[in-house]
Amino acid sequence: MRRTEALRDLVRETELSPRQLIQPLFVVPGEGVREPVPSMPGVERYSINEAVERAGEIRESGVPAVLLFGVPAEKDEAGSGAYDDEGIVQMAVRALKKAHPDLLVITDVCLCEYTSHGHCGFVRDGEVDNDITIELIAKTAVSHAEAGADVVAPSDMMDGRIAAVRSQLDEEGHANVPIIAYAAKYASAFYGPFREAADSAPEFGDRRGYQMDPANALEAVREARLDLEEGADVVMVKPATPYLDVVRRVKDELGVPVAAYHVSGEYAALKAAAENGWLDERRAVLETLTSIRRAGADMIITYFAEAAAGWLR
Repeated sequence: MRRTEALRDLVRETELSPRQLIQPLFVVPGEGVREPVPSMPGVERYSINEAVERAGEIRESGVPAVLLFGVPAEKDEAGSGAYDDEGIVQMAVRALKKAHPDLLVITDVCLCEYTSHGHCGFVRDGEVDNDITIELIAKTAVSHAEAGADVVAPSDMMDGRIAAVRSQLDEEGHANVPIIAYAAKYASAFYGPFREAADSAPEFGDRRGYQMDPANALEAVREARLDLEEGADVVMVKPATPYLDVVRRVKDELGVPVAAYHVSGEYAALKAAAENGWLDERRAVLETLTSIRRAGADMIITYFAEAAAGWLR
């Protein structure tokens, strides 16, 4: 049953399809801007008009969704650009939904791109204040929903933020907006290129005080269960390939839709190896994404989404 491609297709256990992929998209101020991200070959930051064009290309490839990140012109200690109704993400959402009504627009809900210190929340006495932060996170989610976001995805890892977001969305008339919770987001070394793309590296300390310890797996299940109890519709594991065991545990124990984020460092490593001729990029990427699906992920956020969709046709 392995002898020919047709035979192999008949007994294949895991399906990888463009409809399971989500393409991240970075939006910056200006007009006609396309800025390459040096540590992520092939990835660029776009002004809104260019992002609209780019989103059309992504949708045409068969990828149904984008995950939107905004990089504001100005930052402050409270990350006020995150919940500004005329902020970069809010304006981008309106433009994207007007131009591509059938494109699923998911927004990353966090403060790290908007704070002057680069942390994911409001800092008091050198530490992130959890309770103040969740109020701002909920305010940001409502602002995104009012702009037309189809789904909001809180990524800050503050305790209780899913309950706060769900409550505020419901109160403000957005009861039908789903939540993808970054439930098990690890304090990983694989985020480096993203922090260049989003201009979000912490100015002091690190994020180990609120992101998860890479050594812990049972904790990931507890975190995901808590997020579900608070109102999450999908739970996410991030990063993906170093945590395939966690993806499997969460899927098996909770039996709910699971997302996995194939992050910037994973992308950059594959790209570097391919550009040096050490790997066949197409085969290595599709094998990697298939492994994430095989582990139990129902959807994969990956910078390879559009390319993979083309290879899968």
